[in-house]
Amino acid sequence: MLDKFCFERRMGLLNLKPEQIDQLHLATLDILEDVGVKTCEPEALELLSGAGARVTGDLVRIPTWLVQQALSTAPCKIAIYDRGGRQALTLEKGNIYYGTGSDTPYIIDIETGQRRRSVKQDTIKATRIADALENIDFIMSMAKASDVPDSRTDRHHFEVMTLNSAKPIIFDAHDREGLSDIIKMAALVCGSKEALVQRPYIMHYAEPNSPLTHSKAALEKLLMAAEERIPLIYAPAAMCGATGPVTTAGALVVANAEILSGLVVHQLKAKGAPFIFGGGTPPLNMATTVCSYGDPQGMVGAASMVQLAQFYNLPSFSIAGCTDAQTFDQQAAMEAGFNLLMAALAGGNLIHDLGYIGVGLTFSLEYLVLCNEGVSAAKYMTRGVEVNSHTLALDVIKKVGPGGHFLTEQHTLDNFKGEMHFTRLLNRSAYDNWQAMGAKTFGERANNLLKEILQRHEVPGLDPQLEAEIKAIAEGS
Repeated sequence: MLDKFCFERRMGLLNLKPEQIDQLHLATLDILEDVGVKTCEPEALELLSGAGARVTGDLVRIPTWLVQQALSTAPCKIAIYDRGGRQALTLEKGNIYYGTGSDTPYIIDIETGQRRRSVKQDTIKATRIADALENIDFIMSMAKASDVPDSRTDRHHFEVMTLNSAKPIIFDAHDREGLSDIIKMAALVCGSKEALVQRPYIMHYAEPNSPLTHSKAALEKLLMAAEERIPLIYAPAAMCGATGPVTTAGALVVANAEILSGLVVHQLKAKGAPFIFGGGTPPLNMATTVCSYGDPQGMVGAASMVQLAQFYNLPSFSIAGCTDAQTFDQQAAMEAGFNLLMAALAGGNLIHDLGYIGVGLTFSLEYLVLCNEGVSAAKYMTRGVEVNSHTLALDVIKKVGPGGHFLTEQHTLDNFKGEMHFTRLLNRSAYDNWQAMGAKTFGERANNLLKEILQRHEVPGLDPQLEAEIKAIAEGS
């Protein structure tokens, strides 16, 4: 766990000053009180009305004190476990974790290099690969299973993730019924619903509809997650210039109002239920009309959302490791480098979408491997420098003196593994050695690693009867 010094240092590159955060907060409260949010679910309307909000039809205006009350009851720290019940993530200020994204309709085939429709087997392969990559901390479904009934893809995705990885899972669900089925599957793994609540290895992802609308489906899932005390990520994406103002500050106000109003409903349903502040403000590119995943404006907005989460003392959900490039190329690598590091500097707890290319429509496993390497570098660069009597090495410097070398010193032998950054795939060899090893590009080395993982990596299996029950729920049988 990082100490206070490391946390404050990591925050050094954030772009909002305290007075700007105050302005965004006060503007959000003004929108909630004066404009309100559309709330399309009867129970949520009843909870809000009974708590003192002004309800007119499905429009709800929320007073500031209700927001403050919700913030006071939401936990500032959430422990997340792996499938085996061991604590894996601690969502609190200063801790950063990286994971994949979900539901891309296309994938780059690692055998042909061609973009094609993704199927369930792709989700299985991607999950096993993410399980094997040491810097991927949590799993999302990645490729969408187009070869199963569309109404049950959420259950199939969860089945695949649970059976093919032991890492924590972030999942989405189509509706309340889908969420209920997934909670049943997770409870089977943990032994009971009570055990799942005590040691959750799952987090549910849901989202409002920007601008300022909570759909019936989103609220039904929010209310069930609160009632069952399943950690909930409530993540808008107020698109600058489309579903939010074109200015980043304006889009932040819209997104913040959606999250805080969702939090109010969530905490009215179940005080203290775990809630994760999430989302971003990507721009609609006015030249191409696509929602950009790699644009710098979107990265600034995502970092600003993390700052708002820290202001509210809530765990956060952010974005990195994604690109608008349509293939795994130099643009993809450049955008990953920028946004992976920026996300680390911002200090977001759950940083997702590693492996996304093609404006969020395609998953590239080679790109995921590159992101895995990038995370290692980003975590190294943001860990700081330890300065003490041992690391200053004054005795060694005095011993070696002018003109000597440190290669054979015991101090070097004792400390190089902890001080230096080692990589599995990035080239650190001279030209002749690189040629002698086959002169392979990073993409070729990444592809070879993927095939090696699929051939050799094994995920501990569950009891066969338990696996059969989980598959039956996914199938609806």
